Amino acid sequence: MFGIELPPWSAILDLANLILSSAVAIVAFSLLAYVFAYNVGSRVGRAFAALLACVLIVYTGDVLLYLADPEQTELWLRLQWLGIPFVPAAYFDLSDALLQTTNSISRRRTRLVNLSYGFSAVISLLALFTNLIVQGGSGGENLYYLDPGPLFPVFVVYFFIASGYGLYNTYRVRQRCLTPASRRRVTYLIVAFLAPGLGVFPYLILSGFTVDPSRAFVSLLTLIGNIGVAVMLVVMTYSIAYYGVLSPDRVVKRSLVVFLIRGPLLGILVVGALLTVPKVESILGLPRESFVLLTVVAMIVLLQLLIELAKPTVDKLIYSSDQQELMAIRELDRRLLTSSDLRQYLENALVALCDYLRVPGGFVAVVAGTEILVEAAAGPNEMINKLRQHDWRPILLKATEVGEDEDGPVSVRYNGYWAWPLRTRGRENALGLLGVVGRPGEEGPDESEQPVVAELVQRAETALEDRLLQQGVFMAVMEIMPDIERVQRWRSVVPYVGTSPLDQPAESDSIIYQPEFSKWVKDALSHYWGGPKLTDSPLLRLQVVNRAIEQEGGNTTKGLRSVLAHAIEDMRPEGQRQMTASEWLLYNILELKFIQGKPVREIANRLAMSESDLYRKQRVAIEQVAQKIIELESENGGDSGIVSPPSATLRQNVRRYGSISATDSTISDG
Repeated sequence: MFGIELPPWSAILDLANLILSSAVAIVAFSLLAYVFAYNVGSRVGRAFAALLACVLIVYTGDVLLYLADPEQTELWLRLQWLGIPFVPAAYFDLSDALLQTTNSISRRRTRLVNLSYGFSAVISLLALFTNLIVQGGSGGENLYYLDPGPLFPVFVVYFFIASGYGLYNTYRVRQRCLTPASRRRVTYLIVAFLAPGLGVFPYLILSGFTVDPSRAFVSLLTLIGNIGVAVMLVVMTYSIAYYGVLSPDRVVKRSLVVFLIRGPLLGILVVGALLTVPKVESILGLPRESFVLLTVVAMIVLLQLLIELAKPTVDKLIYSSDQQELMAIRELDRRLLTSSDLRQYLENALVALCDYLRVPGGFVAVVAGTEILVEAAAGPNEMINKLRQHDWRPILLKATEVGEDEDGPVSVRYNGYWAWPLRTRGRENALGLLGVVGRPGEEGPDESEQPVVAELVQRAETALEDRLLQQGVFMAVMEIMPDIERVQRWRSVVPYVGTSPLDQPAESDSIIYQPEFSKWVKDALSHYWGGPKLTDSPLLRLQVVNRAIEQEGGNTTKGLRSVLAHAIEDMRPEGQRQMTASEWLLYNILELKFIQGKPVREIANRLAMSESDLYRKQRVAIEQVAQKIIELESENGGDSGIVSPPSATLRQNVRRYGSISATDSTISDG
């Protein structure tokens, strides 16, 4: 109708096969990267990565065959044998790794796995450099294949025996699983198990096909096979993704789905556009480069937008039974105030108040134990330094003695400052103090200024009280993290026949299970360079400490100190040290406070944080040191499967914050 000449049916099939071969290569590469990112610590993940690497090599060769010169086809066909012979070995390795997760450990089977990799390497070398496995090259018109060599039947027998034995082992894995969830995952794995192998096997060497009318039939079968291989690789990855991962199922599912959309799907669409757009350039009459560029850019931008729009739907499908809890978590994440958020919020409120009252500076001080520490300040640097060094306890006592009138809080003038007490919602406890430099000759703000002052004071009170509650939640969460990890570890264990599902590592009588363990670590750190809390510490009963004492020639002080130093050093991030970077914060606090023995005020100044915030972060840092020591004890054979128990602080936090009502909401975004 428009003078367009459609390409022949065979050309359409060739283009579709090129796109699908590219898609399989992209999927294999993407899933290989995903497995290395999340499952490389598991032997199952490493074995599956080997299988994916083989598929990637073969399908990358298929794509390059479409693009290479005809005289170079034999080279690329032989290079595919860098991956083809290793597929049965990878299958066997994967099945052995799966059996080991069910406690079916066999040295003979492991030796056979190593032998199969060695045999595959021999076949690969023979195929690359001799004509014993494959020889010559046949075909044409995008249908190329090698001819069989005298030893090709040996490879065929090995390929199907090793792959079949791997499939049988996977079936044994399913038989040993006790729970429906584990059986379901292994069933998915069995269904998808042979698809990659069948996709990479060189059938054309056996088929005897020539370039005749059967060519379209071969192309159609290849097309269907490529679709099946891509789908089955995703199914296998879904089954493998749970091995060696402590995250909940919903997290693994969402991570995989989002990755597949953002990675492989986007890559496939871009490659499809690059391969199809040149075929229609004469139809649209546009320059090829311009049209390709516009198409790819539009595709990338629109797909990212569609991903964001589809996220709620994807989450509903994945988290169908946890909608309310997840909505609460997201809302909590949106409203939580970190220490930096609180400081910025208070500084903004101070700047607004100082500008409104036309005064040069002000501060917000918070109650921290028996001290009152400046949390935020506004004004010249010299004034801020003086504010931080001032003792604000007298003015807080005076301000709290003054009541409130119907217009709001009443200011108190003291040493040139106007100050307002910051109280809890019930007005019974003091949270801190808000003060500004007073205007000369005036006792306080004018009556017309009082409503704005009252509003800003109330905002500061709300922020401080909410942050106090959130800090309790943070501390509770930090202390239960080891228990959460233990639960996730138990969830990740696949129950198997012959062993009770209750056979989990039992908690021992080790001192790491004592609620005072973190306190003992803190005491030892406080006497790091000597003192009774170090020399008489209960931590001396740890096996890792005893071994360190032996290495120090029987010196108990040096032995315990070396363990503490090791734990602190494990928290040191990589790279050049930075005093104010967030990832260096905990390490810097420990090193400055306990190893160098610097005073609190100097540490706070060097780390650019308030003293109250420093105390809070110090508690978290000590908890991390305690956890590191527990890990060291586990590595030294003190107690297998060790995780730290709930501490006394956690139980206090639960009692304190467990009954907070829904009305105690965090500060709104406004």
